[in-house]
Amino acid sequence: MASTETQSRAISQVIVCHECSNKVHIPPLQHRQKAACPRCGFVLTSHNNQANERMLAFSFTALIFLGLSLCFNFLGFSANGQEQNINILEGIQVLVDQDYLFLALIQLLAIVVLPGVMLVGIIYVLLPLQFGLRPYYGRRVLSIVYALMPWSMAEIFLVGVLVSLIKISSLADISIGPSFYAYIGFTLCLTATVLHMDKHKLYSLVSRRPVHSQQLNPSESIQRTWALLFTSIILYIPANVLPIMNTRFLGVDEPSTILGGVIVLWKMGSYPIAAVIFIASVVVPVGKLIILIWLNYSVQQGIKIKHEERIFWYRVTEFIGRWSMVDVFVVAVLVSLIQLGNTMSIYPGPAAMAFCGVVILTMLAAMTFDTRLIWNDTAENNEQ
Repeated sequence: MASTETQSRAISQVIVCHECSNKVHIPPLQHRQKAACPRCGFVLTSHNNQANERMLAFSFTALIFLGLSLCFNFLGFSANGQEQNINILEGIQVLVDQDYLFLALIQLLAIVVLPGVMLVGIIYVLLPLQFGLRPYYGRRVLSIVYALMPWSMAEIFLVGVLVSLIKISSLADISIGPSFYAYIGFTLCLTATVLHMDKHKLYSLVSRRPVHSQQLNPSESIQRTWALLFTSIILYIPANVLPIMNTRFLGVDEPSTILGGVIVLWKMGSYPIAAVIFIASVVVPVGKLIILIWLNYSVQQGIKIKHEERIFWYRVTEFIGRWSMVDVFVVAVLVSLIQLGNTMSIYPGPAAMAFCGVVILTMLAAMTFDTRLIWNDTAENNEQ
C-alpha cells in the first residue's frame, strides 16, 4: 500500500479541474499540502499521511455506531400520564403506518441507508489497498460513493432532532435514549471519513485511468437547470402557503406553516432556533433559487465577467442547499414521536411534501448546472 501511494506521488501529474476545465501540473505533495486550481481556486487534490488508514478506522467505527443507534431507544416523550418511546426504525414505521410513505422513505434513505452504503463502499475500496491489491470495480464503487454523498444527511437530521426537542420541551417531558448518543458518534465518524477523502487520489489508487470530466454540452445543462428551477418555484408557493404540520391538542387541530413555526419559536424565546429555521427554510431556498437563476442566465447569455464571483456563489449554494431539509426532518421527528390520539398528536401537512420537493429539485439544479460554462470564454482565450 505504501509503495502504491509513493509511486502515485513520485512524479508530476496533470489534473483537469472539473469546475473550469483548466489543466494543472501537480508536483509531488508533502504531508498536509493541497493543490488548488490557479484559475478558479478549486482544491484539486491533497496529501495526508495515513489518510487511508484513518478513513478505514473512521468508517468501521461509524458503521458500529450506526448499528448501535438502531438497536435502542432514540427519544422518549411523556405528557398527561401517557408515554411513548421510539428508536429510529420505529419512528420510520410510524410514518409508514400513518400513510406518509414518501416522508418515511426520504428519512430512511437520508439518515440510514445512503450513509451506510457510502461507508460500506469506502471500506470495500480501501481494505484491499491496505494489502497492495486493487478492488474489483473499485472505480465504479467510488463513483457510487461520491454520487450518494450529497444525499447523506445524518448531520442535518441531528439538527432537526434538536430543533424538535426545543419545540416540544414546553409541552411535555423529553427523554434521550442511548441510540441518540450512538447516532451522534456515527455522525462525527462519518464526517471525519468524508473530510479525509481525496477524490483524485482515491481514483488514482483504484484505477490507472485518470478522472475525466464529461464532455461539455452547454445547451443540455442550461435547459435541464431551467426546468428544475421553474418546477422548484412552482412547488415553493404551496410549500409556504399550506401548513407544513398539523398539531392536534385535546381534539382541536392547529395547522402551522413554515413562517408560523418560526414565529411560535420566536415568541417562546428560542431565538437561535427560530433564526436557524428561518434561514434554512426561507432564506436559503429563496437565495439558492435567485443565485442559480442568475448563474444560469449569465452562462446562457455568454456573460464574460465576474468569473470568480459567480463560482464563489455557486459553491455557497452547493454547500448550504441541503440544509433546508432541517424543517422536513423536524416534521418527521415530531410526527414519529407524538402520537397520543386526541390528547396530542402531530401530522405532516401538504407543505411538507412540497418543501421536500423544493429542496431536492434545487439540489438537482445545482448538480446539473455545469460550472465550466462560467469559464468557457477563459478556456477559449487560453487555447488561442
